[in-house]
Amino acid sequence: MMRALVLSGWQQSPEVRDVPVPEPRAGEALIRVAGAGACHSDLHLMEFPPGVLPFDPPFVLGHENTGWVETVGDGVAGVHPGEAVAVFGPWGCGFCRTCRQGEENYCERAGELNEMAPGIGHDGGMAEFLRVPARLLVPLGDLDPVEAAPLTDAGLTPYHAIKRSLDVLVPGSTAVVIGAGGLGHMAIQILAALTPARIVVVDVSDAKLAQARELGADDAWAPADDAVTRIRSATKDLGAQLVLDFVGSDESLSLALAASRVRGHLTIVGLGGGTLPLSFFGIPYECSVATTYWGNITELREVLALAEAGRIRSRVETFSLERATEAYERMAAGQIEGRAVITPNASAA
Repeated sequence: MMRALVLSGWQQSPEVRDVPVPEPRAGEALIRVAGAGACHSDLHLMEFPPGVLPFDPPFVLGHENTGWVETVGDGVAGVHPGEAVAVFGPWGCGFCRTCRQGEENYCERAGELNEMAPGIGHDGGMAEFLRVPARLLVPLGDLDPVEAAPLTDAGLTPYHAIKRSLDVLVPGSTAVVIGAGGLGHMAIQILAALTPARIVVVDVSDAKLAQARELGADDAWAPADDAVTRIRSATKDLGAQLVLDFVGSDESLSLALAASRVRGHLTIVGLGGGTLPLSFFGIPYECSVATTYWGNITELREVLALAEAGRIRSRVETFSLERATEAYERMAAGQIEGRAVITPNASAA
């Protein structure tokens, strides 16, 4: 048996309890978990009523995972016990066209699958061990496994969102980041590492605004401090080439739209439940509005390479498995700077 943080039912708080250690099947590996990032989407999972998602509890939480290979199942090659690895989070069927291209985040059979990802339908990494398809493991190299855990989502998701808009982030351009939390603080660093764009951050927290400036933001304002007016003024009233909304509420989407420009990109990443009214005259001409989901496995390798080169770094606060619910409580209260990481095998690391 092993200890794990289990979501037993919809609209319930998770609890730490004993569950069986999983056995790796053919093509799978068993990972001794080093770190499992706690994400705001986990809070949404806890709040969903029955019937919203195509799967049901119970399952172990934790979709941002790193660790060490413990054992492998039949037919696994190229993965060795003791190797430090990151787990690519969005699990597809592995066989459709997009999966074969490494884009399991956009699996063509996603609607048929009941297990979407570790910690999201499938048992996740907030446990001592995690069973993983071996094809979805990426070597960590010299990166610290605990610190690297959030890179699998909090790093990968903004990286993918930014990479798809690199063509508009030319010298003289502006990128706006709304929400400087777990994903937003990584987006600031990725923008600074990949683009010459002026980086503007909007957040309600003075502490997060201060952190944003430390991480490379050129400007950082609260929404109440005339943020839209300042963005329009800084861009000669044209708006930003890219607006990344890591909140997704009605208020943040309204701000994102007001900060966007003709032929710009407005990318919605946050799951705040807001809506963006669309009409012919309601958005700037040819402004591309998109949502994104994670990134592909090649992009995860690129994120890890940026981290190994020292260009980006996830700021983490660690919690033992027994303190995991405390991490979520503090996250809900906005008291985590960067990312909370659960360490089920801290003593073994």
